[in-house]
Amino acid sequence: MAGAVIARAEVRRAGLRWPFPARMAERLTGARVERLRRRSKYILADLSTGETLLIHLGMSGRMLISGTMLGEFHHDHPAPEKHDHVVLHMDTGARITFNDARRFGAMDLFPTGEDDAHPLLARLGPEPLGNAFNERHLVAALAGRNTPIKAALLDQHIVAGLGNIYVCEVLHRAGISPRRKAGRIAAARAAALVPIIRDVLGEAIASGGSSLRDYRQASGELGYFQHAFRVYGREGAACATPDCTGTIRRIVQSGRSSFYCPRCQR
Repeated sequence: MAGAVIARAEVRRAGLRWPFPARMAERLTGARVERLRRRSKYILADLSTGETLLIHLGMSGRMLISGTMLGEFHHDHPAPEKHDHVVLHMDTGARITFNDARRFGAMDLFPTGEDDAHPLLARLGPEPLGNAFNERHLVAALAGRNTPIKAALLDQHIVAGLGNIYVCEVLHRAGISPRRKAGRIAAARAAALVPIIRDVLGEAIASGGSSLRDYRQASGELGYFQHAFRVYGREGAACATPDCTGTIRRIVQSGRSSFYCPRCQR
């Protein structure tokens, strides 16, 4: 999309999780995509019209590319499907389709450069792969917190973009129980979480993400990181930590499943 013009925007419903902005198809049609970027779990496309298109995939949303070369493969345009809610026809011949079966995704338009004023972006913490997310920041953010470390790492105000799967995997590698209070973790152990978080995310990105139920890459192919999970979804399995004889358990915290080894995670 970067550098290409949206020759025609096709909006096939009034909204998803929230209503689409007024005249969205008209405002997108003819706009050049100046830059693509990301903030937390939001895709941001800065447009030549002075607006930025915000996209959130929700639980089941996917952005699919067709009509162009993607890696070594050419993906032809498929017939429109029931859950293809927004279709961007690019001047290059590519077609970008936002498909979302459960409709928890979202799209919005706002003035470029006003990220900090958008209600979905205003209070987000630093990016986990950026320089602002460092040992000093995380130690300070966790100090004195009475919430479990699992909830603290999922708090987008502390670090932006970490999801449930990856926090489970991070805590297992760090040997920290998801039940432990964030404020009771020693500074050295809290600081050590930073490189582990970066390693887990880097490995997941290299594997194309995690496909459990709905997620697909832009090519429509599955991600493969789920095959490398050490704890997530492995309830009852043997712990993967060398020399550990523990068994993976599942508990529910704040409505989310947490997987961990009670023997080596303390």
